[in-house]
Amino acid sequence: MNSVYPTVVLASRNQKKSAEIRALLAPYGIPLVSVADFSQAGEVIEDGNSFRENAEKKAAQTALALQHWAIGEDSGLQVDALNGAPGIYSARFSGEHATDASNNDKLIKELQNVPAERRGSGYVCHVAVADPTGTIRLNVEATCRGQITSEPHGQHGFGYDPYFLIPEYHQTFGQLSPLVKQTLSHRARAFERLIPQLLKVLSDSTLASK
Repeated sequence: MNSVYPTVVLASRNQKKSAEIRALLAPYGIPLVSVADFSQAGEVIEDGNSFRENAEKKAAQTALALQHWAIGEDSGLQVDALNGAPGIYSARFSGEHATDASNNDKLIKELQNVPAERRGSGYVCHVAVADPTGTIRLNVEATCRGQITSEPHGQHGFGYDPYFLIPEYHQTFGQLSPLVKQTLSHRARAFERLIPQLLKVLSDSTLASK
């Protein structure tokens, strides 16, 4: 069955992130594909000074290159004891060829002398949406507070999830089921704010093209 909404491209090649966002949009009938599905899409250099700048750049450049609606999402971990680091550098915290494992190793080493009560942190997610001309139409941001553990727990999620404890649940994002994470996470909260606005702009564009 064809969707009433145009296909939206996610400006990310991260398969786990794409799967999370696709699951958040699916109940509303918004078809989402990854930029990895388009050979003509180049890499976007994330050189912004904020999550918003990076998200907008990814959305605008991807939309313009592919002439599709595009979602740019930038997210990261801000640790209180590290003055907000790794922040916008979360994906490459341990260097240019960083992996989830190397980033987590660096994080835990930097926090090794920090007691549990001072390991407060927050995940931040900024989402920008661009129309096929590359014009930014929507911006939302949301956060989720937690605490960094000393040891990894759980196999779910990605990035820093096995170390990000939600105190109220006594579990990390790595332990919580994807279904629970879809209601609690910074990304889920951002998309909860985004979706009503996204449905409206996509509907308006569909009506305008008829």
